[in-house]
Amino acid sequence: MLPSKPKDYISNIVPTGQETPSADARERVFWRVEGSLLNLTAVRPVGFFAWNSQTFLQRWTRRGGMAFLAIARPFLYATNRVFATRLLHSVLRGVSRDRLDLLGEEFFEYFLKPRLKKEGVEKLERLLATGAPIVLVSQGLDHVMRPLAKHLGVKQIVCNRLDFREGIATGRLLDPVIRPRGAFAKITGRQADGRISRKALVRVLGFTKNPELLDEAIQTGERPAPEVFLPVVHFDSTNGARPFSVRESLRGKNILLIGATGFIGKVWLSNLLTDLPEIGRLFLLVRRNRTVTSLQRFQRAIEESPVFESLAERYGSGFAEFLRQRIEVVDGDVSKPGLGLAPEVRERIARSVDVIVNSSGLTDFNPDLRDALAMNVHSTVHVLNFIRECEHAALLHLSTCYVIGRRDGRILETLPKNYTPIGLADYDAEKELKALEEFVQETEKRAESEEVAEELRRASLKKEHAAKNLQGTALENQIRKNRVRWLRDTLTDAGTRRANELGWPNTYTFTKSLSESLIRNFLDQNPSAAIAVVRPAIVESSIEKPFRGWNEGINTSASLSYLLGTFFRQLPTTESKSLDLIPVDLVTRGMTLIAAALVARRHSHVYQLATSIANPCDMRRSIELTGLGHRKFYRAQTGLNHRLRLKFDAIPVSKSRYDKLSAPAQKAVVQAVNRAVEPFASRPPLARQERDLEKVIKLISLFEPFILHNDHNFEAVNVERLSAALPESEKGDFGYNSRSLDWWDYWINVHIPALRKWCYPLIEGRPLEPRPRRSVQLADRAEVNAAEAASSASTTAS
Repeated sequence: MLPSKPKDYISNIVPTGQETPSADARERVFWRVEGSLLNLTAVRPVGFFAWNSQTFLQRWTRRGGMAFLAIARPFLYATNRVFATRLLHSVLRGVSRDRLDLLGEEFFEYFLKPRLKKEGVEKLERLLATGAPIVLVSQGLDHVMRPLAKHLGVKQIVCNRLDFREGIATGRLLDPVIRPRGAFAKITGRQADGRISRKALVRVLGFTKNPELLDEAIQTGERPAPEVFLPVVHFDSTNGARPFSVRESLRGKNILLIGATGFIGKVWLSNLLTDLPEIGRLFLLVRRNRTVTSLQRFQRAIEESPVFESLAERYGSGFAEFLRQRIEVVDGDVSKPGLGLAPEVRERIARSVDVIVNSSGLTDFNPDLRDALAMNVHSTVHVLNFIRECEHAALLHLSTCYVIGRRDGRILETLPKNYTPIGLADYDAEKELKALEEFVQETEKRAESEEVAEELRRASLKKEHAAKNLQGTALENQIRKNRVRWLRDTLTDAGTRRANELGWPNTYTFTKSLSESLIRNFLDQNPSAAIAVVRPAIVESSIEKPFRGWNEGINTSASLSYLLGTFFRQLPTTESKSLDLIPVDLVTRGMTLIAAALVARRHSHVYQLATSIANPCDMRRSIELTGLGHRKFYRAQTGLNHRLRLKFDAIPVSKSRYDKLSAPAQKAVVQAVNRAVEPFASRPPLARQERDLEKVIKLISLFEPFILHNDHNFEAVNVERLSAALPESEKGDFGYNSRSLDWWDYWINVHIPALRKWCYPLIEGRPLEPRPRRSVQLADRAEVNAAEAASSASTTAS
């Protein structure tokens, strides 16, 4: 996934499916698949691909084309087998390479693999054992032959290939076309030994006039995953890149990590301890809960999280001692002045810390405005104030690419002053923060007013479930509960409304941008301060570290991905819009690079960690890959429900079609049915269906700014420059390369399986797979047990 160094530039402009004829080309052993290994026709896989197109209309249209060709094929094959083969594959026009690759694997696994001829396979395996370079030859498409070659251990193939434009099949076969065998091949070509001489193969395939076509037709048995190599040129005062080593920059350095128990924080901490054991002291600022101390909370994360599994295995019984030597958990709260640290602890850290990494924050899209300000804005203010106390500390502040708000186009890595998406001229971030704080205070006072109390009293008495004699203490308790709910809802709506007024889609991006503006003001006042704002895009499953396919919680796109795995089909979106996903371990690689750059004082002020320019994956492809990932899972299951879901691929549609034919229209029909039977039934018969559709509508509305509106393309060159300046020996561990991501493999084999294992159970209310809990003695065991018992008792009581 992430090579230690870029491939040679020339190798990246040569098509990966072709191979330059080598001197030992004549030594290759060509083996015909049809007859020896399989009784495979050209029609059956094409029919399978056609019947499993993305939409129902495409399936029936292509099936109709196949039916027409079934009538004409005998005449076409009798006159020109090459033309007949081309015409057969023309029905696949418009099918994506992604779909053909997955369907090819599926067709081999479930249809061809059980039908492999045992005697032919054994002969081929004996030949492979001699070390002979085998080339499989077939009239089938490469999408089917590659899984076969991988299964047999063959590295090269000769087969038919479709032409693609931007990942979509044009319906044209590339030259040379491997035509089917003759009419009597089924009778004469059933021998188990499929070897065929080069001379005979050239004649059979019709390459007599141009024998070199056979060498051009040889492809690798591996699925090609092209990588674009980008040369990086450094223009600085020395006319070249200065030496830059992550190991040397961070050796012995002390780091304060805020947000160590979060998704990104845990992964970064684990990777840092794995790749940089020579790091200095790691101070972890962890907030205590009502019943759990900071150290106990971190110890629970160490004992329960799979993130630390590889570290625990590496150090064995010495794992706890290794952590004690490098980590100090400090009790604090970033949302409070002084980071909530005890004065002596704050003073000690201020003297020794080299880098502060603030990865904390509230990621709910539209939370209570009080919570959003406390975690996303006030925390930044407190960290900046702490920087003033430090002797030499730098700051890495984790933000999000989507602070840009409702804007289109290429987004540069800049930190504008007092930014708003609508370009409000007199906007001032500090005045805005003060106004929001005053609004919160006024709303809290209003919640205690007699006017609101009377309104809440009337609402309590009107509730259908309220007792007729609700009065006294019971009534006051109900009013108190309603007051808390009223205040939360009022502040939530106010935050969303203000964000929308200024051009942000939600409170989360609004408050994150507000923090960036405050950082910009701080830099204007303190030009020598070493601060880098790091903006990841949508952070998702890991590709390598801490292990392949780690994800956590119902974060980012998990709920939307889950919806696309149900019978829901029509997602309103703009097909060409990029969905900017980035694996979490690629984000942590970038964070390590940037932290080292901050220490070396060769940093930029903004780093975007994104893929929409370097390696784009648009919404059309993202939706299809999500569906293919679900398809691979359902195909391996049994039962009618799974087989039905296999047929329901989600498709991108316009907003108007979604409103007319999908969830909104379905909800209107369900509501009409419920109203019609209301006089005759005690409860609406489709009440549950109505609630489910309402949830879908709200979910789609929540994600519309990211999937339908605002076509962002995030530049990410600053981190690539840092990566290019690394010595070759460090690129394997710390190099940042989003261009090598193979989205097909990532989505189908990594991301969707990770969501199914770690996130979907939480959405469905199921427990995660049980796993043994490791024992790491950081806090006193009696304290941990008592804290867990108190927490369990509190949960039971609530």
